[in-house]
Amino acid sequence: MSDESPRAPSWFRSRSGLVLLAFLGIAALFIITEHTAHVLGILPYLLLLVCPLLHWFHGGHRGGHGEHGRRGRGDNGGREGEGR
Repeated sequence: MSDESPRAPSWFRSRSGLVLLAFLGIAALFIITEHTAHVLGILPYLLLLVCPLLHWFHGGHRGGHGEHGRRGRGDNGGREGEGR
């Protein structure tokens, strides 16, 4: 004998769950289509904001340029274009 009882269907598979999912899908479609102009209008500013953030978090000035000065210090003290 088995003590397993039959499982009740998932709430999302019930009639009210399917109606709710359909309503949310339609609402999301309308929100996306109506606000696309606003999102695309802000996109250039978001790109300008992302550039410095990526530079900062990628390590732009924390160690990337330091090696250039160390290589040249042997012959001209780290100053490029002098001493030759």
